[in-house]
Amino acid sequence: MSAESTVLCDAPGPRARTRNRLTAILFIAILAAIAIYVITVLAANEQFTGEKWSPFVTWSTWTGYILPGLWRTLAAAAVSIVLSLILGAVLGIGRLSDHLWVRAVSSVFVEVFRAIPVLILMVFTWFLFAIYGIFPSSMLAFAAVVTGLTLYNGSVMAEILRSGINSLPKGQTEASMALGLRKSQMMRIVLLPQAITAMMPALISQMVVALKDSALGYIIGYSEVVRSGLLSASRYGNYIPALIVVAIIMILINFGLSNLATYVERRLRQGRRATEPADPEKTEQAASENLL
Repeated sequence: MSAESTVLCDAPGPRARTRNRLTAILFIAILAAIAIYVITVLAANEQFTGEKWSPFVTWSTWTGYILPGLWRTLAAAAVSIVLSLILGAVLGIGRLSDHLWVRAVSSVFVEVFRAIPVLILMVFTWFLFAIYGIFPSSMLAFAAVVTGLTLYNGSVMAEILRSGINSLPKGQTEASMALGLRKSQMMRIVLLPQAITAMMPALISQMVVALKDSALGYIIGYSEVVRSGLLSASRYGNYIPALIVVAIIMILINFGLSNLATYVERRLRQGRRATEPADPEKTEQAASENLL
């Protein structure tokens, strides 16, 4: 084992490796026992019979319940993600402003809404919009879900962007100031594009969180995919199969977004390696060899 792999901890010895294997085997055995117990209980309650699953092989179940709910889930997530990126950029830049009052307002906004659970934000905005009639009743739940997701995820994305900007080399700022760029130009042209590129995996991961949190709209009556699945289950009397189907759909979507984040991160790392500045000594040596 190389020295680089033992910097943080010592390599396990024979006894430690044996203990780790036994612990892993015990843990897997416990998980398998729990899974077998759950499957046995569900089977005893006739949850795996063909009658319970037959609605999901008919197209009407998908077009009447699952697909409309999935569309509303994706719509709420997409709108909230776009608005969260805009709000996050404004707040992230605001927290780095030279003006004290801008920093103070942005900091208070971020710290407050980042600390409030998304569900509370959805319920609060739903009552707020309903009492003052800000949105029609048909759009009330959608607006509350989008607002709650935007306020929370926008605050988190603001911190992500701020961390990305602060992680950039100080030379970027100094070079921009030497070129005579104003603070707004420096942020828009130099710092913000690099910060977004560096923080892209984290931003995509936060988008996954926004997609998953859209299911909380079920509490305020938003007919997203979970609520649609339960509505179909109330008709056919197959709650467990319906929830399993909905869970598989959400897992596949989130798995795809997670893979997208991994792919983007890998591509960005390859791009940074491809654009690394050349070593002056190697460049001078190559140039002298070409002259010979």
